[in-house]
Amino acid sequence: MHPYIHAQNMPNKPAYIMASTGEEITYKQLNDRSNQVAQLFRARGLKRGDGIAIYMDNNKHFFEICWAAQRAGIYFTAVSSRLTASEVDYIVRDCNAKLLFVSDYVRDVALELNAILPPLAGKLNIGDALEGYENYLEQRDAQPESPIADESRGTDMLYSSGTTGRPKGIRRDLPEGPIEEPDGLMNLVTLLYGFNEDTIYLSPAPLYHAAPLRYNLAAMQVGATCIVMENFEGEQALSLIEKYKCSHSQWVPTMFVRMLKLPEDVKHKYDLTSMQVAIHAAAPCPIPIKHQMIKWWGPIIYEYYAGSEGNGFCAINSEDWLKHEGSVGSPLLGIIHICDDEGNELPVGEAGTIYFETPGPQFEYHNDTEKTADSRHKNGDWTTLGDVGRLDEDGFLYLTDRKAFMIISGGVNVYPQEAENLLVTHPKVADVAVIGVPNEEFGEEVKAVVQPMNWDDVSPELEQELISFCKQSLSAIKCPRSIDFDKELPRHPTGKLYKRLVRDRYWGKSDSKIV
Repeated sequence: MHPYIHAQNMPNKPAYIMASTGEEITYKQLNDRSNQVAQLFRARGLKRGDGIAIYMDNNKHFFEICWAAQRAGIYFTAVSSRLTASEVDYIVRDCNAKLLFVSDYVRDVALELNAILPPLAGKLNIGDALEGYENYLEQRDAQPESPIADESRGTDMLYSSGTTGRPKGIRRDLPEGPIEEPDGLMNLVTLLYGFNEDTIYLSPAPLYHAAPLRYNLAAMQVGATCIVMENFEGEQALSLIEKYKCSHSQWVPTMFVRMLKLPEDVKHKYDLTSMQVAIHAAAPCPIPIKHQMIKWWGPIIYEYYAGSEGNGFCAINSEDWLKHEGSVGSPLLGIIHICDDEGNELPVGEAGTIYFETPGPQFEYHNDTEKTADSRHKNGDWTTLGDVGRLDEDGFLYLTDRKAFMIISGGVNVYPQEAENLLVTHPKVADVAVIGVPNEEFGEEVKAVVQPMNWDDVSPELEQELISFCKQSLSAIKCPRSIDFDKELPRHPTGKLYKRLVRDRYWGKSDSKIV
């Protein structure tokens, strides 16, 4: 279960195909190139337990660097290509990266990094000559294609997306055993979603995010072919399903919203019958949106709830979801405990902080003992991602919101996710953030910031239309008292909304950054 095995058994099979160009990277090419990069690590003095950072867009070289780290006992940290120089500098220092890999896509920021990065064993660029960086292809191709003598398993060390405060590096002990030994995710996607060597996996999201990165690597472990989109575009995604007869895919709810709002003739233009499993996660999916997707694509929509921390995993299929609307599933990994602010367990049906009780070693937030401690229950054995939710009598979990996003208005706790999930279904709304803003009498009041489908629709009448629309389904306390309009909300391509950036505008904070 490893690309090197598939390189022996089916060398000419595409491991992945880049969507915009159609360029195929075979398993033999992936194996040879990852061997060369692993050799490069050793030539630069990197040993088991050292780290590298990958700061680039979705391109054909991304996976060869990851697989090189996997077979060289290296921690690899994928860094968002949307970050600024100071933000990248923070992560590179925090993860103790010895090598930094960049691409032309981020060349302007990469040049800024030259002045602030600490000394590294090397900085390499994929693309044209870049001051302060070596040419990646020249350095890679100077290395032999044979495996290094001391192969051992490496793993990712990813950072939280930074919706609040500095991002947190999630670090675990390096796995033991041979490099081809199946890992937990590969076993899960094989059993739960039927990944195998016949799978054609469509990946529409940035590879620096945990789910796309890990699921693509898991697909390659079993010998599947991945179709990697450089950037998400709704109609292109549909056309790729038809072109490559994709059988599996993974999405975030904002992608569902954008595809559902395509013109009807576009939505039904492409043959999607090859799709067997469409997975979604990363952000809450509004109930009406999921109903529409199941009606359109059939009962092939699968959802899971988990974090990069890997402390628990819930899953649900379409059939169970229709019986438990709004649920993110029942736990396949870990036992769920719902607790109040004092850590006491709550009865079934009551909302509180979600904790997972999971066997085995626990995650740590690298270089942040305080955040690690905050993630632990008072008993020390349970861990939380900071989400709030409830369990029903059948053991299915429902997310309420993130605790950090709660609005306290006149002493009443309001979770904005309900209003967000409703407003995004309005035909004139492309995206929405609901936040708490200052109110002298109540402390906070509920406000919506809406990205309209058409900017020409923006008007006081649209504001009132949306407020009234919300009040038709929710109590007034949960609905926005006012609405502002924005041409584009700061949403990460993985579906995460940087709500803190929106909120800080109204609280007198002008120095906010993504992290």
